[in-house]
Amino acid sequence: MSLKERVYSVLIVSAAEGFNDALSALLPGTKYLPTHIVSNINAAKRALAERAFDFVLINSPLPDDVGTRFAIDTSAHKETVVLFMVRAELYDEMYDKVAEHGVFVLSKPTSKPIITTALGWLSSARERIRVQETKAHSLEDKMAEIKIVNRAKLLLISELQMDESQAHRYIEKQAMDRCVTRKVVAEEIIKTYS
Repeated sequence: MSLKERVYSVLIVSAAEGFNDALSALLPGTKYLPTHIVSNINAAKRALAERAFDFVLINSPLPDDVGTRFAIDTSAHKETVVLFMVRAELYDEMYDKVAEHGVFVLSKPTSKPIITTALGWLSSARERIRVQETKAHSLEDKMAEIKIVNRAKLLLISELQMDESQAHRYIEKQAMDRCVTRKVVAEEIIKTYS
């Protein structure tokens, strides 16, 4: 799926009505859905507890905090990319605090082209995370399969007095002969001998 076809969920954390309206206008529903707006960090935390968002856009300062810690903590969520918008005079200080945690920082005031560019960066970062998530799930699945197959081998060794290589060959041959995965064969062995 190309970036043009992707749809991203967005949480805007901002107490400035005019800013929220202007930013919402840059987030068409065909590409950014749902778009949820909250006015403080506590409401943002509740929204994140209810669902994951692809992007969290923070317009600092907020009524209950500057938002630095929230930006860092939110960026730690595997699937979330954070854009932290701060006043120009605070940019360097905030960048030093949050950039190493993967938070994107943008100085204000800003313009439509700059925000559009930043949204492109967020999309690229989110897609990179998506690829890493897929690889991680694949590795987790592979590790789970290895554990099950090893457990089945141990059962074959203890119950049928096979050695490790015989148990391995048995599982491999059964999987090939029956056109199923080694995991399926291993699960059947576990069910039979446990």
